[in-house]
Amino acid sequence: MKAMAASEVWIRRMRVEDIPRVHEIDVASFALPWPESSYRFEIEANPSAHLWVAEKKNDQGQFEIVGMIVVWLIIDEAHIATFAVHPAYRRFGIGQRLLAQALLEMHRMGAQRYTLEVRRSNLAAQSLYRKFGFDVISVRPGYYRDNHEDALIMNLDHVDVAQIERFLHEEDEAGSPSMRGG
Repeated sequence: MKAMAASEVWIRRMRVEDIPRVHEIDVASFALPWPESSYRFEIEANPSAHLWVAEKKNDQGQFEIVGMIVVWLIIDEAHIATFAVHPAYRRFGIGQRLLAQALLEMHRMGAQRYTLEVRRSNLAAQSLYRKFGFDVISVRPGYYRDNHEDALIMNLDHVDVAQIERFLHEEDEAGSPSMRGG
């Protein structure tokens, strides 16, 4: 599938009113979705949490949330806590833009290292993370409660800002910004 132009996708900070749609994406994406209350806590009470959503205009011309990412910044380490794109919008480059925006923002805020867990079977996500330079550094055996699947711990020690900027704006012929106010 062809990537959407960056001018078709906007990334902004997640707000409380986004939680029902974000939770829908979570439920459609994961066997163990977060409850809505977890997103509320992250937005309202966790000073280490940074949350973004990706939006695009639907057929009615209204903005629709199609992806989300939650990152915790703890001292100088950014941990990607959860990250998903609605199944109907995968393979259009939306996840790439969300991840790029989050990594750039965390870099600007002082992150020196980036880490995440991913299911051993989630080859698509692993491929995306490798594109950004993440490497598998260890395994958490039986990490996922639903089927006891292993989690691969992936780490990134250096952000190539120029490369990530390209990922953020890839396929954007007009050079339009991909981040909306929020």
